[in-house]
Amino acid sequence: MQHWLRTTMLSGAIALGTVLSVHAAQTDITIGMQLEPPNLDPTGGAAAAIDEVVYANVFEGLTRYQADGSIAPALAESWEISDDGMVYTFHLHAGVKFHDGSDMNADDVKFSLDRARAEDSTNAQKALFAGIASVDVVDPLTVKITLSGPNGSFVTNMAWGDAVIVAPESIANAATNPVGTGPFVFSEWVKGDSITITKNPNYWGNAVALDKATFKFISDPTAAFAAMMAGDLDAFPGYPSPETLPQFDADPRFTVVGGNTEGETILSTNNKDEHFSKLKVREALAHAINRQEIIDGAMFGYGKPIGTHFAPHHPDYVDLTGNSNYDPELAKKLLAEAGYPDGFKTTLKLPPPSYARRGGEIIAAQLRAVGIDAEISNLEWAQWLEQVFKGKDYGLTIVSHTEPMDIGIYARPEYYFQYDNPAFQKLMTDLNAESNPAKRSAMLKEAQTIISNDYVNGYLFQLARTSVINSKIKGMWENSPTQATDLTGVSWSD
Repeated sequence: MQHWLRTTMLSGAIALGTVLSVHAAQTDITIGMQLEPPNLDPTGGAAAAIDEVVYANVFEGLTRYQADGSIAPALAESWEISDDGMVYTFHLHAGVKFHDGSDMNADDVKFSLDRARAEDSTNAQKALFAGIASVDVVDPLTVKITLSGPNGSFVTNMAWGDAVIVAPESIANAATNPVGTGPFVFSEWVKGDSITITKNPNYWGNAVALDKATFKFISDPTAAFAAMMAGDLDAFPGYPSPETLPQFDADPRFTVVGGNTEGETILSTNNKDEHFSKLKVREALAHAINRQEIIDGAMFGYGKPIGTHFAPHHPDYVDLTGNSNYDPELAKKLLAEAGYPDGFKTTLKLPPPSYARRGGEIIAAQLRAVGIDAEISNLEWAQWLEQVFKGKDYGLTIVSHTEPMDIGIYARPEYYFQYDNPAFQKLMTDLNAESNPAKRSAMLKEAQTIISNDYVNGYLFQLARTSVINSKIKGMWENSPTQATDLTGVSWSD
């Protein structure tokens, strides 16, 4: 269906019997998504696709990311921080209601944060809440959060999708019927096809311009191209077929946007695997990879090479690509020194995104050239989460980590790549307690260097956010400071 301007014809007793045409801007939008979310509870699932639908649209936190990556107030209109950096007092907006009509107040904030940090919590970013010692309700619109130690990132942590505020009355069904406080209300989920959200008429903040938004799941690049060209989609953030971007660029109906993401795309390595537990094997792996060949072959030139788990557009980024330069002969030598002169066999389990599937074929060929036989398994997203992320049943995988400033995951030995370095863990603990910008910068640079020297993973490229958008649409994010398709400022031009 072509989405253009709707025309309403008004007729009646008008002078000389003429007919007037009144043009109204379109108020619905259809958006392409590569992956279907496994559920719609951002506080209980790791998939980025969850936040791409619900972040800022359905659910809100105390604070939030804005398009430029800065942090702004959300459900909290203001806050104070104690002199010792240990107590944060948040003042909530008055009159906020959940979509079911119940009031949102300090009790819900306490419930949400206590639930996220509980021992049995299934929150994918539980570490965000580990430093909270207590959450106390001062009054219905004031909540006091006491930390076990200073944390210069705490206000930013509260902006993550994993930290949105939920209600005890509705959280049990959030996976399939999310109830938030945002400007859009969950409407329908047609499994395997689409999710629809509609305008919240009782929203506490500024009203949105859109009445309805539908997220259509299209993982196949060819189908994505056809759907955009036919007008079945109005926008595709994170468009999966970069080789066809020149065609959209030449078509005045579309705008092509090339922005940044926070997505470090890595050849993730199981550090407890019988082979990859050895540093020399991981180093060999790193030198067997030709990053530019992967960027050109899988991403058609879109993407920036990385040598560590850090975004190149961040001011504290260190270019460590030279530490793992492409050197297949060195890779073979290191494998022999590690006890594998004839190489070995392993698994390469790939989730659905095109960067993983296309990149996996190229990487498998590169590894084969140095003696590593990586058997490819193409998994659906739910299978990948179960086998790789939760089950840690893999040798290698490819995935883009789209969470902002997430180098702290390397301080979690239980995380799926199972890297256990006490010195790195101490560095992250010290970083959390440090508020001096210069000292924090030095620590972040040291952290990047440690994981690069330990060859924890194969560092490939920073995922570009290439989006195709109907040229009449305004207000969509160009970059991805967090995993979101924020529709709060999106509208159609008249």
